[in-house]
Amino acid sequence: MEVVLEAAAQVFEREGISATTNRIAERGGVSIGTLYQYFPNKRALLHALAERHLDEAGERLEALRAELAAARPDWAATVRLIADAVTGLHRDRPRLHAVLYEHTPRTPDGVERVRALHEALAVELAAQLRRCGRGGADPEHMAALLVHAVDAQLHRVLLGAASAADDLARTMLALSPAGD
Repeated sequence: MEVVLEAAAQVFEREGISATTNRIAERGGVSIGTLYQYFPNKRALLHALAERHLDEAGERLEALRAELAAARPDWAATVRLIADAVTGLHRDRPRLHAVLYEHTPRTPDGVERVRALHEALAVELAAQLRRCGRGGADPEHMAALLVHAVDAQLHRVLLGAASAADDLARTMLALSPAGD
């Protein structure tokens, strides 16, 4: 299954949504019948790749939490670490991530997983805002605004841009006022 998923990632990166299951099977060195044993169609492959991406994002968020807890950097360095972590999840294969973002079927479970990741990041970000004396009178609200602004910028504007981490960091710094 991993061979097929890796082949799918490569073909979607190269060909976008026009990729076919035949091309994916060929790239993976498996028969189309073998591919269909695991994935009944192209949408199922996209869904599996999206699930894999969400797993990686959850792991990266946990590592980021530990890194921030250990280092306790100032706000600018905190923002840089967050921006690097978020863009790092999308640095490889930006075209694949664009295809996933635009064409992966939205399932209730998938929507809930994305919401939970956003919420976990917002909770961590609110804690960092409070720790650094940022976020104004309502750091939780500011954290939610930052998470969704970053998500929209990354997926709709910056995907694959060499300057993505710097651009996200500048946005986060500009939007996060010092405490009252």
